[in-house]
Amino acid sequence: MKTLQRAACALAFLSIGGAMRAGEMATVITKDTQAALVNPGMGWTMHFYSNVPTNYGSKLDPSDTLDDFPGLSTVYLRIPWAFIEPEEGKFNWSILDTPAQRWIARGKRIALRLTCSENWMKYATPEWVRNAGALGTFYQFGKGRVDDSGTWDPFFDDPVFLEKLDKFLATAAARYDGNPNVEFIDVGTFGLWGEGHTHMSSLQDNIEIQKTHIDLHLKHFKRTLLCISDDFAGHDKPGRRFPITDYALSKGVTLRDDSIMVQPPPRSWYHAEMAQEFWPRLPVILEHEHYGGSKSRGAWDGERLLKSVEDYHASFMSIHWWPRILLEENREAIARINLRMGYRLQPVEITWPKTVEIGKPFMVQWAWCNKGVAPCYGGGFPALTLKDDKGGIVAVLSDETLNMRDLQTGPTDATPTRKHESEFVVGLVAPTTKPGPYDVFISVGKRDGTPQIALPLEGDDGQRRYKLGAVILRDGNTPSD
Repeated sequence: MKTLQRAACALAFLSIGGAMRAGEMATVITKDTQAALVNPGMGWTMHFYSNVPTNYGSKLDPSDTLDDFPGLSTVYLRIPWAFIEPEEGKFNWSILDTPAQRWIARGKRIALRLTCSENWMKYATPEWVRNAGALGTFYQFGKGRVDDSGTWDPFFDDPVFLEKLDKFLATAAARYDGNPNVEFIDVGTFGLWGEGHTHMSSLQDNIEIQKTHIDLHLKHFKRTLLCISDDFAGHDKPGRRFPITDYALSKGVTLRDDSIMVQPPPRSWYHAEMAQEFWPRLPVILEHEHYGGSKSRGAWDGERLLKSVEDYHASFMSIHWWPRILLEENREAIARINLRMGYRLQPVEITWPKTVEIGKPFMVQWAWCNKGVAPCYGGGFPALTLKDDKGGIVAVLSDETLNMRDLQTGPTDATPTRKHESEFVVGLVAPTTKPGPYDVFISVGKRDGTPQIALPLEGDDGQRRYKLGAVILRDGNTPSD
């Protein structure tokens, strides 16, 4: 099928064989439902584990998957290595898989950070690693290295530590790399809380060590999106480009900012400028401060949370507190963020012939926009599906030449619209296609017409196809009077 890109703003009513009068065309101008959409590559990430295992999923019943939180797409499991491999070669994967399966069953995804340094437990890196000969140091939070304390870090470039970590990540990758249920994985094995810094702990900040940990993840996780914390470059250093973030970006590793509204204005965040290097190519992930702590310091503001999404062109935002408390106290801000975070694809206008001859080409004109702040990185292709009165699929017509990845983003009041014209054929060498009336549905998904992406439209058939109207198929082999 041939598809023509139209530069003109007006849609031409054309068909094969000559001009088509407007009265012979069906045109639908869509209205955004304002619904929160759950789509691949975007959404709210709920901290089921936030380093401490009891934060913040521990109060949820096993059957509670927070279906009432609009736009929740991902469950984030951030937990120390010591809890997963308490003895060498003996793994407690259930600590991840149990909560994960609850949300996977609901069509959601998970994200992971496996850490090696925590200031609330002595051995985030398993003690058996130290006993095997890995060198390290005790430290006191905020003061640096000490002879003895309740917290120990390995030297993050120690050969024994790296050998054991390499084996651990290899085992983790066998389970999670390329797993379609995994949205992203943090490079979390260097620095306090996995944030890529040691300035408040064991004082090991070093770009070569940081690169080692990025490379170790890249070695094992070849098919799943990886990300680093902005703190790899320094927790409060402003600027757009840094050697370590340039290195990460060159390897296809994206950025997350763990520091939204930790401090009151004007220091609500530091690295929106840094994100400008990443978001045109890779999804940016934001994590706001623990909600209760942010409020207590006078740092929290729902309007600023929305602004962070805009400034960073963010695809993900955390739920970093007891989730229903956050929801109840921030409903308006959450609703507004859901209209902008990530991508939001809308077919603004669609025109097709009211009558189509079976086996003969016809033209469809449509105008598309992305009303979000970020590209649809995974891409997607528009399709029309014709169904009979029993819901049976009669024709699937996918246009591979229009990729939603290419739609431009813009401000709320000036979203760019792309006009496009597609040529389709119904029932070519398909004897089961019969003349008569059929319903017309629109979708976005794989090249083969499988829907993947929710659209802000009415008329969902339950499979992310949305009813537009009707068409009459006519037998093109029947001689006309």
